[in-house]
Amino acid sequence: MATNVEAVDAEIDRLRVADRAPGLAQLALTLARTLDGEEGGTVKANVGRELRAVLVELRKLAPVAAERDRVDELAKRREDGRVRARRA
Repeated sequence: MATNVEAVDAEIDRLRVADRAPGLAQLALTLARTLDGEEGGTVKANVGRELRAVLVELRKLAPVAAERDRVDELAKRREDGRVRARRA
């Protein structure tokens, strides 16, 4: 199983927010390190709550991903076919 640091680092990479909010990204990693440490339950509960809040903020800063579905793929193929037909 991945550590909290590994999971948070992977999420920061996936969200592509390290350059947009380097301080928040670093804070998230620091909080994750604390969760992976030997601190007691109360500390971990507080740190977990803060980490969750920081990750919410980082997700808000993430660029919107252009997700494509099957209909988008078919429309792209159709348009590509039209472009090729005009060139021929």
